Amino acid sequence: MKIIADMHCHSIASNHAYSTITENALAAKKAGLKFLGITDHGPEMPDSPHIWHFHNYKALPRVIEGINMIYGIETNILNEDGDVDIDNDTVQNLEWIIASLHEPVFKPSTKESHTNAFLNLCENKYIDVIGHSGNGNYPFDHEKCLKKFKEYGKIVEINEGSFVSRNNSKPNCIEIAKICNKYDIEIIIDSDAHYSGAVGKFDKSIEMLKNINFKENLILNLDQDKFQDYILKKRGIVFN
Repeated sequence: MKIIADMHCHSIASNHAYSTITENALAAKKAGLKFLGITDHGPEMPDSPHIWHFHNYKALPRVIEGINMIYGIETNILNEDGDVDIDNDTVQNLEWIIASLHEPVFKPSTKESHTNAFLNLCENKYIDVIGHSGNGNYPFDHEKCLKKFKEYGKIVEINEGSFVSRNNSKPNCIEIAKICNKYDIEIIIDSDAHYSGAVGKFDKSIEMLKNINFKENLILNLDQDKFQDYILKKRGIVFN
């Protein structure tokens, strides 16, 4: 598998991350990527940048060190209603939106509560990706939610960082991937890099997907034409 985009990366704007945007771009180039998504944490996370960070993306170039840059956010799911911590004004400045459950923002609760949050989140047309869906602290009805993700065109993230840093994630990631494979639900493989050395590193995710014979045509960031078509249709971005 040759992944062409890493769409979940943090810069020093999220202050528990350790690399600049340019350092991340250089790492993406070294890894042979074509695209890099910068997705720092939304405002309800304790380490989030000021909201102006997301409004000033226009100051950044489209290409850094030969890498096509896409500027977005990892927004926080706030409650069972599926509300997130960005407003419609901020959304207009964003090119990629991952929605995730984070412990400091949404205290882990019941399976029913987490399921409701994901189901209601689907109504938000701006969300591209369901972030680190395998987090063991947030059990949910996998089949019910994943089917609705497909219905509403949400991409399910297989998060490399979860295999190391999140409790009991591997069994959940395997089950989620198997359901996606069964129902032809699109996924994306991301690093969730908090340091440039992790950008473009997907070994554990790829190994897991190969072990379950996951269909490669369902991996959005494995096909450059398919990926660019998604960006063009959803965001109107044209790359040279």
